[in-house]
Amino acid sequence: MERTSPSPAAIKAWARLMRVSRQLVERAEEALKASGLPPLAWYDVLHELAEAGEGGLRPFQLIERTLFAQYNISRLLARLEADGLIQKLPVADDGRGQTIRITGSGRETRRRMWAAYGRSIAELVGARLPIEDLETLATLLGRLRDPPAGD
Repeated sequence: MERTSPSPAAIKAWARLMRVSRQLVERAEEALKASGLPPLAWYDVLHELAEAGEGGLRPFQLIERTLFAQYNISRLLARLEADGLIQKLPVADDGRGQTIRITGSGRETRRRMWAAYGRSIAELVGARLPIEDLETLATLLGRLRDPPAGD
């Protein structure tokens, strides 16, 4: 099978997407650090667990939702548990399985993190583009995502 070369426009779009993405994440991380808060990865996990509700999530579900590698999520979950932000519960019908659930302290940490993270999003993205451009950007980026399972 012959490999297709990307167009110059595709290369330019890719390069800008990668650079801007990295810059925005770095600036959001800096804002969290300046506020004395944990890194963005903690927010991502706490957010997914809060969204899951009282039922929590299994580790493999967190990996799917956050796109962290398994070894990274294991270390992160150990740290979050040590800090009292999550709890690991055994799964009744699976001797080695666990369900991860956010604690009250985890919800509070997530709330404090969102204050800094949300402000970063507002400043770094929301204040720099009009609503129409933000909607167009979201639509275009959505077209680059893989279709949801079942589609």
